[in-house]
Amino acid sequence: MQNNTAISQLIEAGKWVSQKGWVPATGGNFSARTSTGFVVTASGHDKGSLTPEHFLQLDHQGERLAGAVKPSAETQLHLSLYQLIPDAQCVLHTHSVAATVLSQITQRHQLDLTGYEMQKALSGFTSHLETLSIPIFDNDQDIDRLSLLVSDHHLHTPIEHGVLIRGHGLYAVGRNIDEVRRHLEALEFLFSCELERLKIVGIQAGVTK
Repeated sequence: MQNNTAISQLIEAGKWVSQKGWVPATGGNFSARTSTGFVVTASGHDKGSLTPEHFLQLDHQGERLAGAVKPSAETQLHLSLYQLIPDAQCVLHTHSVAATVLSQITQRHQLDLTGYEMQKALSGFTSHLETLSIPIFDNDQDIDRLSLLVSDHHLHTPIEHGVLIRGHGLYAVGRNIDEVRRHLEALEFLFSCELERLKIVGIQAGVTK
């Protein structure tokens, strides 16, 4: 994909994600693989009002090719996901309430979801009876260290649809912009359903005491 095409697609995705309320303030960052490497959003900009000047162009090793803006601190994690998942062409990182809270209250290092029809919106799923597992990694300001943890996990359990960073948010991946947008919307719906389910279970438990 050409850099200009990738940037245009991410600008449109930014408007859509912002309207959903999944990237408050200047949160989140987006990227797309290109023929020369990948493009990624700069730090500190409203994702609903992106322009071409808000992007950097990087090579396959993450070295800057173009763009004078400050790179996102999480650029290395985007690079790692592209290196780990050859089919990944786009990464959308969001900060929704549901993803943030679920990643905090889930004690295990993965979120397991089953029984939801919306699971079938994710590539590879054909039944609500299957279990969708999204890995959860503890938040770390050392992005290189966090990227290594993600890489180590992928060696024994391949990452397919995305990862959660505890108390931080979701990184959704896809083979093109349409697939990653579908994955993102489906996952955010599932997270919202699961959070509501846990609330109701908690209320019912309190009532029956």
